[in-house]
Amino acid sequence: MTLPTLSRISSRIPVDIRRGKDAVPASAADDIATEVPVALVYNGISHAVMMATPADLEDFALGFSLSEGILQHHDELYGVDIHTEDKGIAVHLHISAQRQAELKLRRRNLTGRTGCGLCGSESLEQAIRPIPTVRAPGLRDSAIQHALSELHRHQPLQAETGACHAAAWCDLDGHIQLAREDVGRHNALDKLIGAMRRENRIPGEGFALVSSRASYEMVHKSCSVGIGALVAISAPTSLAIEQARHAGLMLVGFARSGRHVIYQSPTWHEPQRTLVSH
Repeated sequence: MTLPTLSRISSRIPVDIRRGKDAVPASAADDIATEVPVALVYNGISHAVMMATPADLEDFALGFSLSEGILQHHDELYGVDIHTEDKGIAVHLHISAQRQAELKLRRRNLTGRTGCGLCGSESLEQAIRPIPTVRAPGLRDSAIQHALSELHRHQPLQAETGACHAAAWCDLDGHIQLAREDVGRHNALDKLIGAMRRENRIPGEGFALVSSRASYEMVHKSCSVGIGALVAISAPTSLAIEQARHAGLMLVGFARSGRHVIYQSPTWHEPQRTLVSH
């Protein structure tokens, strides 16, 4: 079997397809999504290793840095260099001295996965981080449904491999403006956040649509950059709902054609809110 190179986001490998009991296998080729270790290195110090799809890595690096609170502003990132190494990809970020000093104080050693987990939490106190409040936009049901109808056109890697999540930024009419894909749902959202910041998208003028469930971290990452509405194709978790209600985030789950479930709406919860902006 020929393994994919790190520069490819998918590869084709030979497989045997079996149908029914004791069926004669049929030889075929299958497109497989590439998953590689991606190290995020800040001013020469390795901070996190995430399993990710090797595409849109500059967006990923910026979005991760913002959603994890490593950077507060885009202009604190001075440059990004990407190096392919023997066992993975190293993304070198050059950040301000102040942010580097704060990062050292956190003493975090992260190992990211495409599944679940709170990356790098060293104690129970660190696991549930303070969540900023956001301003939920007025979001019509028709906008959610329109975005759902468009999403598949923005998932070429998923269509090819069947193994990738997507995160899309939609305007208030439900038109998808940006989309990013990755084998990890958190990574896809971080890539979208980075792309939004690079294009100066205003978080209050749309909503995020994700092809995954809505976990606590998906809610937290959205609120950390001022996104006021998150729509997920699958279910939210209990902590995601609790945190969305605390932050004022509009949270929608089980978003499918012709149906979606609103778990948190600004009409139900009216805390004192301020729009988060970096």
